Amino acid sequence: MTPADVTAQKAAIRAAIRAARRGFAGPPLGVPAPFTALLDRWTGVGGVIASYVPVGGEADPAPLAAAAIARGWQLALPHVSTRAAPMRFLSCFPDAALVPGPFGLRQPESNAEPLAPDIILTPLIAFDDWLARLGQGAGYYDRAFAELPHARRLGIGWSIQRVPKVPVDPWDVPLHGVVTESGWIGPDRL
Repeated sequence: MTPADVTAQKAAIRAAIRAARRGFAGPPLGVPAPFTALLDRWTGVGGVIASYVPVGGEADPAPLAAAAIARGWQLALPHVSTRAAPMRFLSCFPDAALVPGPFGLRQPESNAEPLAPDIILTPLIAFDDWLARLGQGAGYYDRAFAELPHARRLGIGWSIQRVPKVPVDPWDVPLHGVVTESGWIGPDRL
């Protein structure tokens, strides 16, 4: 498959899933047992969980972030400044005031403390059974994943976002698991 074919397939999947997601009103996400087990293994050690504020029909990771915070984890949110600059994860307290960012994002102030997450709750457009993820297309999360290889990458989405096969480029980084309203997809232990 040529790079142009991959690009065209990704564009088609993005369009189809965005349309399906607009008409989908899924129930709130639960906190599946494998995620709780992952948090519990690190409780007492301290950890940083990166979450996000959903935009454009994205599934809300708030229940997962709240479960981590209740166990003493520190919260970080992504911060984007320009298309060329890497995304940073900055410290954020629950219910803290956020500022507008590019692409309709709500994010911490740029002077908040940078953190290296242990778990990254990741928005997505689509995913498959091999835990390949299709994002918005700007590459922010894939670049962050490459910079933070120790972090557990957990996709957050709706079951309608599951596709038979996500086309991948060499720089695309797979997830460790996915949480949907239907439960956990991936290995039972991370």
